[in-house]
Amino acid sequence: MTDYGLEQLLSYNNTSYEFTSGHSLRFVIYQINPNEERPHGLYYSFTMHDPEGARILGFDNAHPVPHVGSRFISGPMEADHWHRDETDKGRPYKYVDATTLLVDFFAAVEKKAAELGIPNDYTGEDDDKHT
Repeated sequence: MTDYGLEQLLSYNNTSYEFTSGHSLRFVIYQINPNEERPHGLYYSFTMHDPEGARILGFDNAHPVPHVGSRFISGPMEADHWHRDETDKGRPYKYVDATTLLVDFFAAVEKKAAELGIPNDYTGEDDDKHT
C-alpha cells in the first residue's frame, strides 16, 4: 500500500516550532528497516514542550508500552504510543498512515494548548522547510 503522506511526514525531521508563549513542538522522524516493533518502517518522536523544555505531550515509538486490556491476552509488540501529559507513561497508538499521524498529533496539540490557555500562534520554526 502506498502511503501518500510519507514524504511530507519525513520532511518534518529535525524541525521545531515555537509558540509565542515559549512552548515548542519538536519533530524527529526517519525511515528504518521494518521490524516487529515498527512494522511501518518509521522511527518517530513528535513532542510538545513547556517553556522550560519539559515534554508535556508526545507521540513516539521509542519503546513498547503495555497492552491495555486483560492481563491474560498479550498485546502486539508495536512500539507506537502517545503520552497525553508529562506524567503519562504512554498508551498504545494505532499507526494508520503518515497523514493520520500528523493529523492526530496536531489535534492533540490543539487540545493541550486549549487546556493550558496557550494561544495557537507560532513565532516560527528552526528552518524554512514548512513555510
